[in-house]
Formats: sequence, C-alpha cells, structure tokens
Amino acid sequence: MTISMSKLARGGSGAALLSAPLMAQAAWSQLNLPRGVTPYSETVYDLHMMILWICVIIGIVVFGAIFYSIHKFRKSKGAVAAQWHESTLVEFCWTAVPAIILVVMAVPATKALIMMEDVSNSAMTIKVTGYQWRWRYDYVNEGVGYYSTLAKPSDAARQLGSGIDPKTVENYLLEVDNELVVPVGQKIRFLTTAADVIHAWWVPALGWKRDAIPGYINESWALIKEPGVYRGQCAELCGKDHGFMPVVVRALPEAEYAAWLEKMKAAQAPATAAAADDVHGVTVAVAR
Repeated sequence: MTISMSKLARGGSGAALLSAPLMAQAAWSQLNLPRGVTPYSETVYDLHMMILWICVIIGIVVFGAIFYSIHKFRKSKGAVAAQWHESTLVEFCWTAVPAIILVVMAVPATKALIMMEDVSNSAMTIKVTGYQWRWRYDYVNEGVGYYSTLAKPSDAARQLGSGIDPKTVENYLLEVDNELVVPVGQKIRFLTTAADVIHAWWVPALGWKRDAIPGYINESWALIKEPGVYRGQCAELCGKDHGFMPVVVRALPEAEYAAWLEKMKAAQAPATAAAADDVHGVTVAVAR
C-alpha cells in the first residue's frame, strides 16, 4: 500500500489527489480499533463506532449551538440578554434527552457484555499460563501442551552489542518458536492464569485482553472466522523482559488443525508415557 501510494504521488497532482483518500483511509485504520476476525471483536468494534458517532453528533449540536449563539447574539450587534430565571421545559429536555441517549447506548452495550462472558457450548478449551517471560499452552482433554518463547532471531537482535540490526529481522519481537495453533470456525474457551506474577494475554484481532493472575483463572472465548496468523503481546508490566513475550496465534482450517493435533499427540506421547512410568515407579517404591 505504501509503495503504490508513493508511486501515485510521484505521478503528478492528479495522481496525488487520487491517492489522498487512500492515505486518509490508511491513517484512519491505524488510529481506529481493528475490526478483528471474531464475533467478539466485531461486536466490540460495532459498539465502539455506534457510541463514537453518537458522541460526534452530540458534539456538533452542542458546539454548533454555542458558536451560533456567540455569533448571532454578540454585544457588538446590540444583543441584550434575556431576563428569566428558569424554564421547566428546558430543564425537562436537558434531563430527558441525555437519559434517552444513555438507554439507547446501554441496551446494545449490555447485550455485548452478556455475549462476551458466555463461554458455553465451546468446542475445546485451551489453558494459557504466563511465566517470566514466556507462555505455556495446554490443550485441555487433548494431552498436548508446550511453551511459547520469543523466537531466536528476535532474541539475538535485542541483545546489546549483538551487531544485528533489528530492522533486518522479520516480525521483530512479534515472533515465537511455538505458535498457538487453533481451528477456524470452532468456539474456543480460553482459561488464563499465571505461575509467578501478573501477565496479560492480548491479541487485538480476537477483540479482548485477559489478565493472567497467579491463583486465579479468567475465562474468555474466541471463534476465529478466517485462517491466518494473528499477533499480540503481553499487556501487563511483568518484569524486565515484559516486552519480549509475544503471542502468535495461527488459525488453520479444521482438517489441517486435526492433522497438526495428531502430529503433536504422537510427538508428545513418549514423554507422557515416560512421566507416567516415573510416577508409577515412585508409587511402587513408596509402597515397599
């Protein structure tokens, strides 16, 4: 997008005029909330835009009335202030109108809050645990779990004196060694907690951020509509390496996800069996 717009700008004033709306749209998309790829994020975006435009209209009406009054009834034109103390009609209007506006905003906001907290009918559950400074993902009832840490190229580039230019590292500080892999089109329940200090698991495209607090479990959900890679970060100051624990979610079609899950189960099966044998051996030794 940036390259094409710069070429248009070099093409002359006509091309520059054509590129102006594109540049304005790009700037707006960077300033505004992302719409995201889940029903959750879309609801948040739509609610945000509705309330934003209500506020814009109120601002236009209020400031328009102020500026009109200042111009129309200024002292230099001989305007004389009206001499009255109160008006029941005016007081009723400035009480009733804001109340109606609040109700109009409260109804969809309440529906959105109820929808956001509804984790029922989830197809799967993933436990997200924050550590200093990495994440662990456990697929509940699937026997699959692993850690997700900052990718080695980013980790090397961030070191002082490494001689590596961070600009040469793709997705610098936003890449991991093990992505969280999830299926598209399935409602996923997330259980968020932490093992040491408070963290926060945040992926903007999903539409929510959840604190990861030791000793507590916070629930969230997502239903990703489109395959792709969605990036986020820890959003809670959790220590000196807070800025180096990114989140990467890879959403796959159901068939590809099923194949990936079977591969992970096969890879982790020997470790699980060895751990079970160790536990059994300790139990037998204690019994003797």
